[in-house]
Amino acid sequence: MGKRGKKNKYNRGGRAGRGGNRTNAQELDRHNEKYERYYNTLQLVPEDEREAFWASLRQELPNSFRFAGSKGHALTVQQHLIDRYIPEIVKVKFDGEFVAPPAPISWYPEHLAWSMTTPKNVVRRFPPFASFQKFLVSESSVGNITRQEIVSMIPPLLMDIKPGMTVLDLCAAPGSKSAQLIEMVHGGEEARVRKVVRRIAQQEGRDLSPDGMEIEAGKDQAATEEDGPDDGRSTGLLIANDKDYRRAHMLVHQMKRLNSPNLIVTNHDATLFPSIKIPGRKNAYLKFDRVLADVPCCGDGTARKNLNVWKDWLPGNAIGLHPMQMRILVRALQMLKPGGRVVYSTCSMNPIENEAVVASAIDRCGGLEKVAVLDCSSELPGLKRVPGFSDWKVMDKSARIWNSWDEVEKVKAEGDSESPRKGVDGLLESMFAPTTAEGISSIPLHHCMRVYPHLQDTGGFFITVLEKRSEIRTRPESEPKNANGANGKPTIISVVKEIESRTERGESTDNLVTLEEIAPTKVDVNNDAGEGNEPPVVRQNQPPEEAEAIQKTEGKRVLEDVEASETPAKRARLEPEEVAAPQHKEHWPLPPSMDMESTVTRNGLTVEASNGTKQNSKQPHEEPFKYLDPNHTELQFIYSFYELSDRFPRDRFMVRNATGQPVKAIYYTSALAKQILVENEGKGMRFVHCGVKMFVKQDAQGPNTCRWRIQSEGLPIIEQWVGEDRIVRLYKKSTLRKLLIEMFPHIGQEGWKKLGEIGERVRDISMGCCVLRVETSDDEDGFKERIVLPLWRSMWSLNLMLPKEERKAMLLRIYNDDSPLVDNSKDRFKEARTHIGSSSSSPTPAGQTDAPESMILENEIEDPDSHIHPEEATTVVAALEPGASETKALQDEDRMLGNAQQKADDTKEVAPGVTDEDDAFNTTV
Repeated sequence: MGKRGKKNKYNRGGRAGRGGNRTNAQELDRHNEKYERYYNTLQLVPEDEREAFWASLRQELPNSFRFAGSKGHALTVQQHLIDRYIPEIVKVKFDGEFVAPPAPISWYPEHLAWSMTTPKNVVRRFPPFASFQKFLVSESSVGNITRQEIVSMIPPLLMDIKPGMTVLDLCAAPGSKSAQLIEMVHGGEEARVRKVVRRIAQQEGRDLSPDGMEIEAGKDQAATEEDGPDDGRSTGLLIANDKDYRRAHMLVHQMKRLNSPNLIVTNHDATLFPSIKIPGRKNAYLKFDRVLADVPCCGDGTARKNLNVWKDWLPGNAIGLHPMQMRILVRALQMLKPGGRVVYSTCSMNPIENEAVVASAIDRCGGLEKVAVLDCSSELPGLKRVPGFSDWKVMDKSARIWNSWDEVEKVKAEGDSESPRKGVDGLLESMFAPTTAEGISSIPLHHCMRVYPHLQDTGGFFITVLEKRSEIRTRPESEPKNANGANGKPTIISVVKEIESRTERGESTDNLVTLEEIAPTKVDVNNDAGEGNEPPVVRQNQPPEEAEAIQKTEGKRVLEDVEASETPAKRARLEPEEVAAPQHKEHWPLPPSMDMESTVTRNGLTVEASNGTKQNSKQPHEEPFKYLDPNHTELQFIYSFYELSDRFPRDRFMVRNATGQPVKAIYYTSALAKQILVENEGKGMRFVHCGVKMFVKQDAQGPNTCRWRIQSEGLPIIEQWVGEDRIVRLYKKSTLRKLLIEMFPHIGQEGWKKLGEIGERVRDISMGCCVLRVETSDDEDGFKERIVLPLWRSMWSLNLMLPKEERKAMLLRIYNDDSPLVDNSKDRFKEARTHIGSSSSSPTPAGQTDAPESMILENEIEDPDSHIHPEEATTVVAALEPGASETKALQDEDRMLGNAQQKADDTKEVAPGVTDEDDAFNTTV
């Protein structure tokens, strides 16, 4: 939802209601005279609804959550809620009445969003709610459920995202709406890829296992779409941006659970978001099909969960945020393709941050001929909303209410009297309702959407959908709305634009007022040309030092400076077609997205170049993105070991280190993401994250074992293209339960027989990573959903390469089982450590040699990030009981390697300063 504006160095807010800024709900007086007076004066709601509106705003907000991930998987997880937990909850009675169970939100597609109004004292008292809460916490920990306020879900649903689109989320953290957007970017992908794979299998004369219910759910969408140029894979892209570096990493933490190679996270000021270079012609820049501008705001619509609104609300909050919000929306429109959509949203109810921003941005971008306000009243049937305001009043910082900008100008013109002017100085004309000569606005602001708390028991929210009809040239922020200046004459800029416009249309410019008439050149005959009396064309050709001196002498900005700047500190890098005058001199200094050399020759002078992206001393260093040659030795071994199909792209693997060599992990990205990362390297773009971790290096026994295992997050992308030699198929729930609950089951010495249907297969398959495919069947012990998991076959044991929390979530979801996990590797560790303790003081028997070289964990010892201390590893392996066989030593080594990797899998990657509080469910639901 719109982020609350907050007085900090970033002028940014955060998610209201959670975090360190809490207020005791019992002690707080939920009244604020200015807050209530302003919105009552605005007649925010009709008189007969006013009491219900304020009563609702003073109540606690219901809990709400959304099933995340692909549509098919989300529907599968949701079905467990419907089949297992809801029937038990509806039986609960409190005070003689049945309690209200969690209920789906009627207007959300597929009913994948739910709300719950049950009081906390009831939730804590009855066991069915305890089971339900455990389910929520478990699924949210693995990314299948995300907690999100209901109104926050609306903006992405109005963007109408289709396959292949490029999408920008300008103010993305903490990431709940970005998660919705990336799900839409990948919409129908599973079914499309499966359709392509099935067609290939038929051509090769081999059978393919049945589709699961998660594939069936996406077949309708896939049937109406082309497979695309990438074998069904999504070719779209989401760029999620946030100004705050810490919040950008919070965004990464939230988004990584969705495992998308089509996601880039950046760290830029949204008002100055740089243009992104793409391959092609010299000045080719990326334009977006859809942009979400969920801007920082005062957040007064969140008063139900952010209780500080009641004591902290001031009219100055919205006044201070208005200019920034307008700049963000204008920049969004500049980067949009003609025909594309911008969705602008806030969690504020103040028209200064809402309708005023929309109207001002449209005006600056050329009016309704260039930008249209779309009527979305028929979208999301069931969602109750009210139209936007066409007229409103403004409350200044002193809480005085103004009806129009004319009133403000009149007071300003009255002189030095402090009393009437108090609080007026922060007001701008753009904060007031736009009017024409007839006194009404021509902009259809009634197409904007307002959502109020009392309508459907939600928070307050504002949404507008804008469509860009043609390319725009924005009016500088410093230029007034009126094309004429204070003396009634046209401004220089307006005349220049009119000349350009008529020239493009081939019309005559004879009847236009000349620049000389507007601003005649003043020349003092008593002074020579060196005293600042040169005409602009002469000044333009002066060396930089002389030109600067002349400009200071005159005390004015030259014409080029006026046209090239909106607000000096707010100039964004624009594409060539967006610049106001195409015949300008070169932009100097160069914008952030341009190539920079250490020195540049300009006007015959050699000067130091700066790309304007000096590293913030408080901002940690980001490792570069380096793509691997498809013929790299390590990749060739991976292709061979996994029998990777030639149809799978081999030029999209990358690493994140300065050497460009695969050391610990190999990532995979989409083709467009690769083009952007490569084309913009060293050009000022601050990329924080891109790519899905596909392969991770793991210590393994045997010289021919591939040490690159498939990571669980990359497995869904690549598993369809892995050869049969690395596939293990499983059909029974009982078998999967054993693998989930039991870590490192023994397969040596006929231990494989305990693994039932997969026993012989895992006994015979070579060591290394393989793909466990849980296939569907109609048997009572079978699965309806197709599941794919990474499996590691070592010399003496087998293990699912999953974090413990994911094992527990699957056990609870599939089997309703919360039994503790069994770790078979710990017994062997204890045995080895016990032996070390009892024999450390005993001398080595005569003739006893050191342990064989193969018994020492060379790679673990050399790896500084190993979870086993080098001395401990050497001691545990080498200090085995006298006369121990090499087989027994290898068994111990096998378990230690597996245990080390399990620790690595269980370790979450979290940026410094980022906690799980932003992701975890409220412990009281």
